[in-house]
Amino acid sequence: MTSITRREYRTSDGLSLIADVGGDKAAPAVILLHGGGQTRHSWSGAMRRLIVEGYQVINFDARGHGESDWAKITSGYSLAARGDDLRIVTDDIAGPVALVGASMGGMTSFYAVGSGLIPQAAALVLVDIVLRPAPSGVKKIEEFMRGHRNGFATLEEAAAAVAAYNPERKRPNDPSGLRKNLRLRDDGRLYWHWDPRILEERPSAEPPAWTQELLGVAGGVRTPTLLVRGGHSDIVDDAGVEELLKLVPQTEVYEVPDAGHMVAGDRNDAFNDGVIDFLKRTGFGQAHR
Repeated sequence: MTSITRREYRTSDGLSLIADVGGDKAAPAVILLHGGGQTRHSWSGAMRRLIVEGYQVINFDARGHGESDWAKITSGYSLAARGDDLRIVTDDIAGPVALVGASMGGMTSFYAVGSGLIPQAAALVLVDIVLRPAPSGVKKIEEFMRGHRNGFATLEEAAAAVAAYNPERKRPNDPSGLRKNLRLRDDGRLYWHWDPRILEERPSAEPPAWTQELLGVAGGVRTPTLLVRGGHSDIVDDAGVEELLKLVPQTEVYEVPDAGHMVAGDRNDAFNDGVIDFLKRTGFGQAHR
């Protein structure tokens, strides 16, 4: 299997975006976009599986997250800015591209495709996100992201916070995997690896500011589309699914039982199986073996 390497992209406003890149460069490309408050490491299992299946994979930290730069101004976290970042990441890919985006990453992908920023887009996978997320679920995410502004003294404290947010997921015996999502600051405490100013630009729970932008470009989304829905999600409700199917009628829905909003983390194997089956059935790029 081709090794995974680190790559840097430069955005239109001069920020550095850090990505993991792997697979055959001649193969069709799958771009992985994580959710708000996460990093590219949330896709580690999916990335390995996609490479084995014969795809080229680019998995990058969104601006303001992980190892990528923070925006110079708060408005640098707009949906338009994120869509332009995706355009830059895919700019040198001549062949077909599949976009797999979770939550914020799904909104970014939908906006970019609908706006015509990714002309080589041949498949779109929305991971537990619709155009009008359920307000109660959005509020829960915002409360989690706004919490713990003073950081954590230990990894165990951070693990306890995650467990409180997602009590249905089995808590790992070893919390060391969380270290990639935390940054040690000069005060000796651990902080989530994302810019807290993002919440000043992200949509609020009522009403979600990005909804109108997504609705405005929905008519431009004509690629085969898959909605991966967590069976226990509090972000995607039936009304949101119905609206998406009406606006983007070629959308398929794949539900992962026993998974919440963090579908890939809750049920990684089932998630991977569903996404890869969709890509193969739609003939995406006829992946190399």
